[in-house]
Amino acid sequence: MKDFFYAIQDLFVDVLFAPFDALRALELESWFGANIMSWIFMLIGLVAFVYWMMQLAKYNANNEEDKSVTSHSYL
Repeated sequence: MKDFFYAIQDLFVDVLFAPFDALRALELESWFGANIMSWIFMLIGLVAFVYWMMQLAKYNANNEEDKSVTSHSYL
């Protein structure tokens, strides 16, 4: 049973965490290189946000939404 847990440890330490070890080593050489994925994800999020806001502005300009102030009948 102990070998099973050692196998799980080896899987995570030697295989699954290897990219993180590579990033940790890369950070000592180049901060920008180590953080490139973070910058890419931030850029994708910014593009998605701008696209979303442009779509909302388009629908707002068409006056498609019912903006009348009404309450529920049970109030």
